[in-house]
Amino acid sequence: MDQQIRLVEAKYKKEAILPFEIGDTVKVWVKIIEGDRERLQAYEGTVISIRGKGINKSFIVRKISYGVGVERIFLLNSPRIDHVDIIRKAKVRRAKLYYLRNKVGKKARLVERLGVKIPKHSDLIKNTTEENASAAEENNSSSAE
Repeated sequence: MDQQIRLVEAKYKKEAILPFEIGDTVKVWVKIIEGDRERLQAYEGTVISIRGKGINKSFIVRKISYGVGVERIFLLNSPRIDHVDIIRKAKVRRAKLYYLRNKVGKKARLVERLGVKIPKHSDLIKNTTEENASAAEENNSSSAE
């Protein structure tokens, strides 16, 4: 039973998602369908919570829009999410940043982690395509023998 669940989850799990953490400022690119058109919309904010594991993993992004705090919950493996860009990384000492809901202005700022290399989405795509190509070459060479 557990093996069957893993097979189904593997089918829907996204591989090309950047490893972001709590406190990071991210830009989530969401697919919006309007009639027969599809476009991408960016939602930028601070990750205040990550929960779940596997295909059920979700995260909450909080931003301040016109002076009002707005939070949005995203499923990490949702087909509606195109990709996630990491804007900056912050130094936090909590697993959940729900206390930011009560902070306003400069008190809601998080200390930035300096000297940390922020990965880019395009680099991740290149690496996964190179890995897939090398795996395909290995399969072809082993089947040719």
